Amino acid sequence: MHPRPRKVYNGPDMRVLLVEDEKKLAGFIRRALKEDGHAVDHCADGDTGFHHATSAESYDAVILDLMLPGRGGLEILHAMREGGRSTPVLILTARDSLQDRITGLDRGADDYLTKPFALDELRARVRALLRRGKGGVATVLKFADLSMDLVERTISRGKRSIVMTPKEFSLMEYFLRNPRRVLTRTSIAEHVWDYNFDWQSNVVDVFVNGVRRKLEEKGESRLIHTLRGVGYALKEAADAVN
Repeated sequence: MHPRPRKVYNGPDMRVLLVEDEKKLAGFIRRALKEDGHAVDHCADGDTGFHHATSAESYDAVILDLMLPGRGGLEILHAMREGGRSTPVLILTARDSLQDRITGLDRGADDYLTKPFALDELRARVRALLRRGKGGVATVLKFADLSMDLVERTISRGKRSIVMTPKEFSLMEYFLRNPRRVLTRTSIAEHVWDYNFDWQSNVVDVFVNGVRRKLEEKGESRLIHTLRGVGYALKEAADAVN
């Protein structure tokens, strides 16, 4: 038997919250979404899911089971909408009656997927939610002489192509979506890694320095600048930062 080829989602890398108590299913979903380049935070019970879904943390989409230990999925969804959170929500549930679907959508869900389901369908629905949540996304990001094609998954500086790992690509995309802004190490870790990130490590600095070396490999001017004690900013030398 030949192994199933790895599918790659050629789109923007986002941060997704998965609230699902079935360990095996959650593992499948996390692996699929991570293959697509997304950072995935997983909560296995409703109380933890409630905390993450309603806290100050920023998510681009939430995948939410209804039947959970502790708080139920509908309670989490209701709290999100009552709190003014418009984050797109995909409900996952074994409840497949018409009334269950109507209830979920009426409570503020953006989409509804019943178990069992195909992972490819889940991925397609997540892609649709992410597009909807961003109001449509640009397929090419540019700054100075730097260009990133989100469809082709390529990066170039001037006429020179730059090869980056998936994590470096995600990091560079975050910078390109926030030019001239100061990005703290914490904000970078939250958007590019998931919450299993080792906050005591220097991984962010190592990756930033690695990306910077690739950008300057042929003697080009510096674009990623260090603000000591604060973080980093993508800017040209004369640019101000926010």
